[in-house]
Amino acid sequence: MDYSTLRNLADSWGLLYLFLVFVGVVLFTFRPGSRKQAEKNANIPLKEDKQDVR
Repeated sequence: MDYSTLRNLADSWGLLYLFLVFVGVVLFTFRPGSRKQAEKNANIPLKEDKQDVR
């Protein structure tokens, strides 16, 4: 395999692979029942630590 062959393979199949990963992430994010978990995760930065900071 030379560079040109690998480049063509990456251009076509690599693009398809990354598109499928993107669709999978979107479907996982907007799946039914994920709203509660997303709201819980969104509030993580606003929670106060219970540890005593010295």
